[in-house]
Amino acid sequence: MLNTLMLHSELPEDLATAAELLKQGKLVAVPTETVYGLAADARNKSAVNNIFAAKGRPSDHPLIVHLHASSALHDWAQDIPAEAFALADAFWPGPLTLLLKKADHVDSVVTGGLDTIGLRVPVHPVLLKLLASHQLAVAAPSANPYKQLSPTSAQQVMETMAGKLDAVLDGGDCEFGLESTIVSLVDGAIQVLRAGPISPAQLEKVLGQKVQSPLQHQVKVSGNVAAHYQPKTSLRCVSATQLDELLTGTKLKLAVLSFSNLSFNAQPYWHTTMPRNAQDYGRVLYKQLYQADQSGAELILLELPPAGDEWAAVQNRLQRAAYQED
Repeated sequence: MLNTLMLHSELPEDLATAAELLKQGKLVAVPTETVYGLAADARNKSAVNNIFAAKGRPSDHPLIVHLHASSALHDWAQDIPAEAFALADAFWPGPLTLLLKKADHVDSVVTGGLDTIGLRVPVHPVLLKLLASHQLAVAAPSANPYKQLSPTSAQQVMETMAGKLDAVLDGGDCEFGLESTIVSLVDGAIQVLRAGPISPAQLEKVLGQKVQSPLQHQVKVSGNVAAHYQPKTSLRCVSATQLDELLTGTKLKLAVLSFSNLSFNAQPYWHTTMPRNAQDYGRVLYKQLYQADQSGAELILLELPPAGDEWAAVQNRLQRAAYQED
């Protein structure tokens, strides 16, 4: 068990400590605008391997590398199409990951053995300063045990991962709360492989062409497993009618995340009402699921929000969070 330090981003000495730990091959949870990431020096094979061990993540599940600027693209990728630079100019720093052909010298431990690599420049000021000031590039999947809820606060990382990493750098709550959009630009095809804060419509506006967005695919990228983003307590996603019926018909302690303003026939054990717009909903989703998970409830019920393009990232996470193995 490691003695996990809690570092504070507003203290220059703590920021320097985080950088030094990363340079030494240690693991540091860092804030991003999406979720907290479990960061290691992406050039250090041993450090990257420690990410997989700490999370319990399969070694063939590729990682995303976070860069200090788009100028570093050539250090990690090759045969970069013009569309990649157009998207980087439009959305970096920001919650967009570009999937490109990896440079020959990049160790396959980062890419899960694939010949592609996910790259992005985060907009969170703390992480961006850390990367730019120390010329670092970090592999940083979400800082949680594999398939469990992604953390959106430093305290959540500490509660779920303490002892498995060297430090947590507290940079406040995450702005978006959902993982980055992943768009592939490999072999001439442009397609969204993970829905996120940047929508296909936004990508199309920049590129001037259609962007594919398959609901399901078999490409190995971060998050593309059936069961993911899951609370420890079982989660069911239901309609408003089903929600009221389940509340009335069970003696289980139920945690409820409702969407509409319902007058329940029976009161849940724990309850919160979710935001009405997609961006705010995504920002608090993992936080509220985590609180429901900690409430002592025996089952979590979530009233489904609307469908539609603006809700695609939320619906993607909910589908995986509620997935049950046969």
